[in-house]
Amino acid sequence: MRFAPLPAAVFLLLPALLSADAARDADVARRAEALRPKLVEMRRDFHMNPELSNREERTARVVAERLRALGLDDVKTGVARHGVVALLKGGKPGPVIALRADMDALPVNETLDVPYKSRTPGVKHACGHDVHMAVQLGVAELLIQMRDRIPGTIKFIFQPAEEGAPKGEPAGARQMVAEGALDNPRPAAIFGLHTNPGLQAGQIGYAAGPMLSSADRFWVRIKGKKAHAAWPHLGIDPVVIASEAVLALQSIRSRRIDPQDPIVLTIGKIEGGDRENIIADEVRLLGTIRTLNEDTRSRIHKLMDEILAGVTSAHGAAYDLEIERQYSVTTNPEALAAATLPTIERIAGKQNVVTTKPVSGAEDFSEFQKVIPGFFYWLGVANSQRGINAALHTADYDVDEASLVVGVKVMTSIVLDTLEGRP
Repeated sequence: MRFAPLPAAVFLLLPALLSADAARDADVARRAEALRPKLVEMRRDFHMNPELSNREERTARVVAERLRALGLDDVKTGVARHGVVALLKGGKPGPVIALRADMDALPVNETLDVPYKSRTPGVKHACGHDVHMAVQLGVAELLIQMRDRIPGTIKFIFQPAEEGAPKGEPAGARQMVAEGALDNPRPAAIFGLHTNPGLQAGQIGYAAGPMLSSADRFWVRIKGKKAHAAWPHLGIDPVVIASEAVLALQSIRSRRIDPQDPIVLTIGKIEGGDRENIIADEVRLLGTIRTLNEDTRSRIHKLMDEILAGVTSAHGAAYDLEIERQYSVTTNPEALAAATLPTIERIAGKQNVVTTKPVSGAEDFSEFQKVIPGFFYWLGVANSQRGINAALHTADYDVDEASLVVGVKVMTSIVLDTLEGRP
């Protein structure tokens, strides 16, 4: 197949275009570097003052105050309890895109002896949401400096309760969507990032297609009959039955699902009983299910019910099973991933961009992706030489704060390239 030759004028303009791109990238890099002390300060402030899901009162107030001080438009608070939404309207007409950062911390005790350690006993930003917020606020501050050059509008979404709202309370992204966070105006696409201690600071990870699993939370109540422990035949022991049930449920992974179909079924909590010499009347189990396939997800729910019915009936006991569908699979559309990748490679350096496999972690960023195209990626935060490599959701989790500047440069450039309609 032959193509018509390009006009000579294109070749004459090409050096100028390349020079303009390089100048803009250098400008973004310079501005991001200038923000380094402020980024560190913001991240540490959030880290020292963590708040649990749907309790992010101070966090939301600080975020909203910073956005208003920067001069963003239409800063809304109280979305999905403590969510914050704001607009940055560029100086030129163009499309609307959104950025999202989550705000909640985890019920994890801080064990690191660092100047910015958590001041709230039993609560810690052990999943990097302090980084997510600092980066997104940094992007807002950098873009407001370039407002006149921006062709379009950026919607900044700060979301509560990503880690899972307490039972019976509205949950994070789903509730923000329900309350109109993606309306008036409706973005054409949404972007988000997550810290990854498996990648070094300076690296970016991404996947086209499925990236993170769905997540379901389940409760099981096994109902037996109380009796004196010395006369077990007079009771129905739910501890023994629960033990059998835990093992039997693992057969779903090992014997009932195609080994090529990734799933995780974990019992994370067992509680019940009064004391050592009393057979309990009930035992409660709490666990999670992770899959990358919606059909498999539904089949696991059915198999759990069948297994629990069989195990409990064999002992003359009863059970209740409640399953909450928390998050869907986080999936990056192939076209949006392909359009975004050149920007990431240009800013982070192609050698620092890593294609990652889908993981069993879950994210309710997927709720936004159900409404509009969304691209989610990993921000490397580890530093092996300094021993910063603890896993997410652990007591000694920490980040190399050099990742903050990288995060701002990459996200800012994604915004500008997307609004300009080019990779």
